[in-house]
Formats: sequence, C-alpha cells, structure tokens
Amino acid sequence: MASELLEALNTPLNGFLRHAVIAGLLASVSFGMVGTYIVTKRITYIAGAIAHCALGGIGFALYAKHELGWESFDPLHGALIAALASALLIGTVVLSRSEREDTVIGATWATGMATGFMFVKMVRRGGVSIESWLFGDINFVSETDLWTVAILSTGILVLVLLFHRQFVAVCFDEDFARARGVNVPLFYLLLLCMSAVTVVVLVRVVGIIMVIALFTLPAALGSRFARGLAGMMVWAIVLCALFLVVGLECSLRWNITAGPSVILVAAASYFTVLLIGKIRACRRVPSTMPGKGDAPPPD
Repeated sequence: MASELLEALNTPLNGFLRHAVIAGLLASVSFGMVGTYIVTKRITYIAGAIAHCALGGIGFALYAKHELGWESFDPLHGALIAALASALLIGTVVLSRSEREDTVIGATWATGMATGFMFVKMVRRGGVSIESWLFGDINFVSETDLWTVAILSTGILVLVLLFHRQFVAVCFDEDFARARGVNVPLFYLLLLCMSAVTVVVLVRVVGIIMVIALFTLPAALGSRFARGLAGMMVWAIVLCALFLVVGLECSLRWNITAGPSVILVAAASYFTVLLIGKIRACRRVPSTMPGKGDAPPPD
C-alpha cells in the first residue's frame, strides 16, 4: 500500500506538509533529550503545569495582536514568556520548600489555563480560536514557526552538549551532585526552563493538552531498549520522530486531526511494548508447584 504521506510530500502544492514534517523532526530532538531528563527525574507533573501555563501567554498574545495592534507579537512568543516564567516560579518554590509543591503546581496550572481562556474571550474580532493551540495542528506550521522551532531546538541541543554530566548528576542524586560541586539549584532551574522551551517547540504539533505524552512516552519506551542514559536519549529522539511521521501518515490516510493521531500512535506503541514485556515476564516465572520428580519442600 503506497504511503499517503510520501505521495503528499511529492506534490508541489503541499509545502505546508513539508513544513510539518521538518518541524516534527526538529522538535523530536528537543523532546527526546529533555524528555529523557524529565522521565529520569520524575517531574512530568511539573512539565504538565508549565505546558498549561503557556496557554496564558498564548491567550494574551492573541489579545495583544488583535485588540492592541501588536502585529509582531506572535502567540509562540507569548507561550515562551509564560512557560519560562512558570518554570522559574515553580522551580524556585520547589527549591526553597516555602510552600507545598503540589499546591503551587495546581495553582499555577489553573491560573495559566484561566488566563488564556479569559484573554481569548476578550478578543472582539471573530475567527480567533484557541482550539488549535489546545490540540495542535501541525498542518498550520508556517515558515516563521519553522524557524522558531529550529532556533529553539538548536539552543536545547547546545545546552545538553555543554551540561549533560551536570544534568545527569541532578537527575539521579542531588546530594552526590552537591558533593561533586555541582550547582544543583542552577541546573534544576535550567532543566525546567529547557522543559518550558521544549513545550513551546511542539505546541503547534500536538497542542498543550497532549504535549506531556511526547515528553514521557518516547523516553519511557527508550528506557526499555537502552542501558545507559545516552542510549535512552537516542532511542527517545528516534521514537518521537517515528511517532510524528506515522501519526501524520494516519491523519492523511483516515482524514483525522494530526495531533491526536500522533499521540494515539505513541500510546498504542507504549502499551503494546508494555503488554509484550508483561507476557514475557510471566513466561519466565518458574512454577512454584513441585512436579512429579521434584523433591517436596522442606518442613
């Protein structure tokens, strides 16, 4: 069966689809690297709060663009500012332990969502919708969005190459990292800021609501195939790119929205591997009942 995606990419009029594929592949680099740290550090819930706070920045940017005349203020710029601000806020509270961590995360999460919806409702001009930002629509990736994704992904790659050892130390054992002279608060906040930037990178692809899935599922699957953290990171990048390409293929073949299609492909792959692993584990477990030739258990 011919690939719908390959046929569409070869069509000259489908430049938007080529942008979508390139954006997805570039974003996979960020999601694979940062997602590996997040899964290892077990801070997916913080990444989720940051992602939903970005909605507040998107809502304000749409309001500023349509009501205040800020034509150059793109929603992605607003998302980046809001995501970075929430990352620094949550990270500072977690490090200072001045307030319950779950309370601050919940409050920040809800505030970002409420702010975004409020600003969108204040836009008096018609045709402004926040749905594409919630659920993603990779087919609307513009050339400007593509450059934004490329620049942000390059920045993430540079930080990982420069400070990988410090991030590993912070993720696995903060006390050991402090003993080795690593500035734990600095690199913890930097990791959260990298998470914020990565959220913005893929907002157009799968949306804010489902962005957590691409933080966790490729990295979680990668941990099953790789032994070390570096191998896990490579697997996460490859799997994330594969999920995006297959998700686009499914969306074209069955005429469904690309964002949910990508997430369903990732989730189906994860649960399939999980189920296969459970079945193999059950087969390896020896029977606890003695056979005919076995000696009886001791008294």
